[in-house]
Amino acid sequence: MSSEATQDKVQTSALQQNEQGMLQCPISNAHGNRDEIARISQECKRESFWYRALPLSLGSMLVTERLISKGVFTSSPRFGSLPKIAFAGVLGFAIGTMSYIGVCQKKFQSISAAPLGPEDKRRNEDDKILQNQLFSETAYFGQMK
Repeated sequence: MSSEATQDKVQTSALQQNEQGMLQCPISNAHGNRDEIARISQECKRESFWYRALPLSLGSMLVTERLISKGVFTSSPRFGSLPKIAFAGVLGFAIGTMSYIGVCQKKFQSISAAPLGPEDKRRNEDDKILQNQLFSETAYFGQMK
């Protein structure tokens, strides 16, 4: 009797899993990749900061300070060299962060996440346009017979 109850539970759980599987989109499994996406996002933030943003920021600040000390740039009489160095740091940080976007896109594409960026979206839109043209041409030529 206990084996029958166990079999009924197994069949019921299998049916529930099958129903849940039917409700999920087969093309993109966004819910299944949520942990992986969060991990890659954190990894991208960390790596872009340490490998690109921080070095470019510090490097641009150092170069700006050298240029001010050599007289190529003039320091402000009121604030000194601080505004120019701060601007160089922020600009280096922004450029460093943006330069890592391509690496992060490749990481997200490796797990088959949704299309990223305008190129992928444009490619998908172009594919849809081509499919529509193909179907309309076959429909047109099919009517001529």
